[in-house]
Amino acid sequence: MKIAILGATSQIAKDLMVAFSKQDRHELVLFARRPEIVTQWLASVGLSGRYAVSDFAGFSTKVHFDAILNFVGVGDPAQAAAMGASIFDVTLKYDQMALSYLDRHPLCRYIFLSSGAAYGSSFDAPVDENTKAMVAINNLQQQDWYAVAKLHAECRHRSQPELSIIDIRVFNYFSRTQDMSARFLITDILRAIRHETVLKTSSDYMVRDYIHPSDFYKLVIALLTSPATNAVVDCYSKASVDKPTLLATMQEQYGLQYEIVSTAIAINATGSKPYYYSQNTRAADFGYLPTMTSLEGVIEEMNALLLADIKLSDIGMMNA
Repeated sequence: MKIAILGATSQIAKDLMVAFSKQDRHELVLFARRPEIVTQWLASVGLSGRYAVSDFAGFSTKVHFDAILNFVGVGDPAQAAAMGASIFDVTLKYDQMALSYLDRHPLCRYIFLSSGAAYGSSFDAPVDENTKAMVAINNLQQQDWYAVAKLHAECRHRSQPELSIIDIRVFNYFSRTQDMSARFLITDILRAIRHETVLKTSSDYMVRDYIHPSDFYKLVIALLTSPATNAVVDCYSKASVDKPTLLATMQEQYGLQYEIVSTAIAINATGSKPYYYSQNTRAADFGYLPTMTSLEGVIEEMNALLLADIKLSDIGMMNA
């Protein structure tokens, strides 16, 4: 397949491209607002010249693509909060770019990276196939913009059932390559381990379901190779993990020091989410079968990150 990647600077897109590069069945064309950043990244991971790279002006209906994967957006809650209402314009602009292409090439598949936030800001229980999106229409807050932008895009896609469009709702994702300055619990944990500082975290109970990059790749491949359809799927691993288990495991495995405090210090750009994960396993209908639990995936990526730290430290000592 010839696949257009929109938003190639996205970290989850980068992980996916590395996975694609390990086999030769697909040709990727990478689009980004700053293509030079993508070119530099390709060189840094040993993929220089492997894929064509362009700015968005190079995306044309005159070029044939079998599929479009849209990763344009933000993954950091701090960035989402900073963008504010502009998230509507950004989401619409690049979504419309893909939909305009499908107007001319209706057989092209389109995968849109949505978010679990599309369900709304209340996650007092895990969502499933019967969960309704909840929007406080008479009391919209800034934290709702991201969720509503994703929900709006999903509604736009469902309104065109004749087109092959699948939305992937990502809840939690952890990779050795993601931005470690982002304000998530898991990245806060990593920074505390790296710098041997005490993590201060609230006593609020929460459950997360971290999909591993390898399982995300399996999900995308399953969707691309299944019969064309118009649908939405939720991401999930083999098993979720709750906060106490995660903290205890990080303490046991890596010596994490943490302190329970009375006030939360995390950034909740899209609202508080005690149970931010899904029990909707519709992706299984497309042949998706996750191979890793949340905890297994986190440990694998943590090991890789901390091993890289040790190697860099060794190099620094040799050069001293």
